[in-house]
Amino acid sequence: MTDACTVGGADVERTPRTGHAGGMEPTDGAAAHDGVPLPPLVEPGPALSARDRARFHRHTILPQLGEEGQRRLRNARVLVIGAGGLGAPTLMYLTAAGVGTVGIVDFDVVEESNLHRQVIHGEDDVGRRKIDSAEDSMRAIDSQVRVRLHPEPLDESNAVELFSGYDLILDGTDNFATRYLVNDAAALAHRPYVWGSIFRFAGQVSVFWEDAPDGRGVNYRDLYPEPPAPGTVPSCAEGGVLGVLCAAVGSIMATEAVKLITGMGRPLLGRLLTYDALEMTHRTIGIRKDPAAPPITGLVDYAALCGGPSLADVPEESVDRLAELLAAQGERSRSFELVDVREPGEWEIARIPGARLVPLGEFSGAHGDPLADLPSDRPVIVYCKAGGRSAQAAELLRDAGHTDVRSLAGGIDRWAHAIDPAMPRY
Repeated sequence: MTDACTVGGADVERTPRTGHAGGMEPTDGAAAHDGVPLPPLVEPGPALSARDRARFHRHTILPQLGEEGQRRLRNARVLVIGAGGLGAPTLMYLTAAGVGTVGIVDFDVVEESNLHRQVIHGEDDVGRRKIDSAEDSMRAIDSQVRVRLHPEPLDESNAVELFSGYDLILDGTDNFATRYLVNDAAALAHRPYVWGSIFRFAGQVSVFWEDAPDGRGVNYRDLYPEPPAPGTVPSCAEGGVLGVLCAAVGSIMATEAVKLITGMGRPLLGRLLTYDALEMTHRTIGIRKDPAAPPITGLVDYAALCGGPSLADVPEESVDRLAELLAAQGERSRSFELVDVREPGEWEIARIPGARLVPLGEFSGAHGDPLADLPSDRPVIVYCKAGGRSAQAAELLRDAGHTDVRSLAGGIDRWAHAIDPAMPRY
């Protein structure tokens, strides 16, 4: 299972593949099919109603789109993975553009810390499922949009079948395991997808389609063949993100979707668009197929691929049990160690009483052993925001000889929800 909401990673902090075999072109350059449009992805649907002719008049008078293009949009089925920072503007603009069927994959709830960037949600939606909040906003834009809700986690058991029910996938997740899963499942389902990534003040967008016509197919692995080592690339929760950046990158993703559906213009297939909000610059770089790359023939364990331990292999402690242990033992007589592996900025927002802060990045030992004073036979409970980083920390501690290590299930977010509702959530 992959968590599209909590275990993040920023591709803008990574170095893509370059060189002769594949990856990025070192400079902006024309590919063999540069300027050749792709055929429309979706067949035209029925004739537009009088209501839709009036509604989409400024679309249909565009010669590149016309009424036929609008009928393609109305006939399209698009799946958006994540109703968060990138999903929010993407869902709103796809709906406004007249896409007929929009699916949403998300199993998270709206939190107050989402509202500075996830504009599809409002203050009254805090605590609701994101998919329900998003559906309400989409229907307020176009009451005739067909919304399909998928509240289950996306994983190896359901991704290919789910993708096969849509014409196009949009991936705006903040999770390396999910990104590789989406890439491989899209290839197996023979579906193109639009991918976006944001971090701090920068973003990236591309289109990946392994089965693209005329042999110009590329996939995410041609750009990033291997995931980064755990802990080497921060997530948006750890490093932050400018809220309005989501609108800029999300609108580009929606634009690419409309172009693919209707066959307009030159999509970002085989190109990576990078955007720097502080410098207000865009750059487009070619992506080449690596002919030596192994074909995608099946799905794998993506948590293991991305260096994260399988949650099934990491012992967990419940928030209820931790609360009992903290209540039963004074801080001086405590027989276990409680370690917070988040970043200092997160620690300042909220913390569980009695914890000690040791960010996951310090577990590498580059600056000494932060837990050198901890006996290897002493029980340790580690926690982060939602459980991903603490699972990695638990594995590192076990490798270092600590025999009794548990990860707090659901992290401090679940603690705030179930044990201390007054605690700030972010």
